Amino acid sequence: MKYLMDFIWCLALVVLLPKLLYRRLRFGRYRTGWAQRFGRLSRRDPGRRCIWLHAVSVGEVNATKTLVAALREKLPDFELVISVTTDTGYAQAIHLYRDLSVFYYPYDFSWVVRKALTRIKPDAIILMELEVWPNMARTARQMNIPVIVANGRLSDKSLPRYRKIKWLTRRMLADVTMFLVQTQQYADRFIELGAPADRVKVTGSLKYDTAQITDVIAGAEEIQKRLAIGPEPLWVAGGTGDNEEEIVLDAYKQIKTAYPDLRLAIVPRKPERFDAVADLITQKGFGITRYSRTRRRSDRVYLPPQSVILVDTIGDLRKFYSLSTVIFVGRSLVSMGGSDMIEAAALGKCTIFGPHTFNFTQDAHLLLEARGAILVKNGKELAERTLACLNDRNLASTTAARGREVIRSNQGATQRTVEAVCSLLK
Repeated sequence: MKYLMDFIWCLALVVLLPKLLYRRLRFGRYRTGWAQRFGRLSRRDPGRRCIWLHAVSVGEVNATKTLVAALREKLPDFELVISVTTDTGYAQAIHLYRDLSVFYYPYDFSWVVRKALTRIKPDAIILMELEVWPNMARTARQMNIPVIVANGRLSDKSLPRYRKIKWLTRRMLADVTMFLVQTQQYADRFIELGAPADRVKVTGSLKYDTAQITDVIAGAEEIQKRLAIGPEPLWVAGGTGDNEEEIVLDAYKQIKTAYPDLRLAIVPRKPERFDAVADLITQKGFGITRYSRTRRRSDRVYLPPQSVILVDTIGDLRKFYSLSTVIFVGRSLVSMGGSDMIEAAALGKCTIFGPHTFNFTQDAHLLLEARGAILVKNGKELAERTLACLNDRNLASTTAARGREVIRSNQGATQRTVEAVCSLLK
């Protein structure tokens, strides 16, 4: 089996190499970490026992915050190491865990995986959501290293793909020691794909624990002063995706005719799109204020009435969310699966999103069922419902309060996850 997978990965690498080179040249990605991706890993204190925690990108890294804190408190003798797949995930992990070893996840070639496991010598591997790779899972089992899927989920979009390769997923999931999943629906999906039923436990979503139920975010006040935000309302479109900013800008133009004081901040999901979104804002006839450039100044920045704030930085989304009057959660009016709406709701903000939320099906369902968020189907509805929330602040505040209560009532997954992990450590 391992030779078959090595052959498949070699073919995949050859096919994807032009794309990787293009992204490196065009966007500056994949410039670092190549030695780590081929198994040349290290950690700070090889003499201690170790837990290896893997999170693919920014969202998964953020979901580890309460888990890492709880593991450090419960298992102080263990060293924690963090691996990621993407450049943005790496930047966020370095930002959050300056005192931990952070590295890129190794490619799933059998010899690379064995080298990585030999160097790190983990007592357990925790994979966030569903980042199981065949050679890693098989080699870890052979080396008697427990592999745990934490915060596990199988989205509506990914499930059909895994069904097509069920011959592979069944073998791969059989090598996983424990599945700690968010909902019973996800548990059933894991079992359908081959996970042994007695290894699957429903522990809830870690994201509800990591979402800060607070009215104050560190650094937000500085942004508010620098950009002179308020008393005019602020509409934040966060985590937006391809072709979605145009919808938002058109909706903003409609809203401005009835609510001229409204200000808009757009926070694209991917940094490589910042320049393209800046060009689009200009093409639509708006002025633009790039937030990255205002951070170099100590004085207040004057924003013309028709100026759109482009948040072209990493790690500032929640700060802008906390300053908002209404939030639109992006990648949901286009078929991209949605961005995380939990943080917006936890901040007590009126939250709006589109119909394409297959990456957050359960979260969207809970919020909509409790009337703690608002669903829109297109740009026209986005403009109408946003304007309604601006005109009826009671509607906005009631929706926000219900959304926050959904987050509060679903917390507790961190403790259940840590207890399950500890039960596997000898």
